[in-house]
Amino acid sequence: MARRRFLKLAVSAFVGGCLLTGTAANAASSGAPAILVVGDSLSAEYGIARGAGWVNLMQQTITQNGFDYNVVNASISGDTTSGGRARLAPLLERYRPVVTIIELGGNDALRGIPLDLTRSNLREMIAASRKAGSQVIVVGMRIPPNYGPDYSEQFFAMFSTLAKQENTGYVPFLLAGVAEHQDWFQQDQIHPLAKAHPQILQNVWPTVKPLLKPAGKPPAKAVNARASKPGA
Repeated sequence: MARRRFLKLAVSAFVGGCLLTGTAANAASSGAPAILVVGDSLSAEYGIARGAGWVNLMQQTITQNGFDYNVVNASISGDTTSGGRARLAPLLERYRPVVTIIELGGNDALRGIPLDLTRSNLREMIAASRKAGSQVIVVGMRIPPNYGPDYSEQFFAMFSTLAKQENTGYVPFLLAGVAEHQDWFQQDQIHPLAKAHPQILQNVWPTVKPLLKPAGKPPAKAVNARASKPGA
C-alpha cells in the first residue's frame, strides 16, 4: 500500500496544482525571529483542518518549550524544487528567517525531473538561505522502487549527500513511521490524516530544536550528525 500511495502522488501533484496554503502560524510574540518552511502538500495541510499540520504543531511545541519564534509555512501543494527556488528570494527578504526548512523534491521525482536539476535547485536554495543569514534544514523523501531501484536509491541518497556536503541540518525521511500505516492516510491514500502529523513533527523536531535559543541569543549552527547515515 505504501508503494501504491506514493505512485498516486504523481497524479495528486497535478490535481493540487499551485494552491497556496502557506500562511504564518500564530506568532509567539510580535517581532519574534522567523522559521521558514518551504515545502509541498505534505507541509501545506492538504485535506486537513487549518492548524492541524505538523508545521503548526511545531509552532505550538516551540512555544511550549519556552522559545520565542514565529513559524512561517510557505508550502504549496504540488510544488517542485524549481518552484521553490523561484519563490524563495522574496520569502527570505520578507521574513528574514533564522532557520529555513526545505521540504521539496518528491514531486520532482514523480514528474521525472532529472536528479541533476533537483540537486542543483536544492543547492541553490541552500546557498540563497545562507546568504540571507539563515541556518538550513534539508528534509529527505523516498519514492517507491517501481521507478527503478537504482534511481530510487540515488534519489534518497541525494538529500543526505547534499546535507553532508553543505553542512546543513538533515531529516532523513519526513514520513518515517507514517508511510507504513494505511489508516493514517486520507481516502486518496496519499496525504496523511491529521492524526499522523504529530509523528511527522517527531521526525523533524529533533533537528530543529538544537538550533533554537532563548530570546536575545542567536540560533546555534546546524549540525549534520545524521547525514553520513542514509536511512538512519
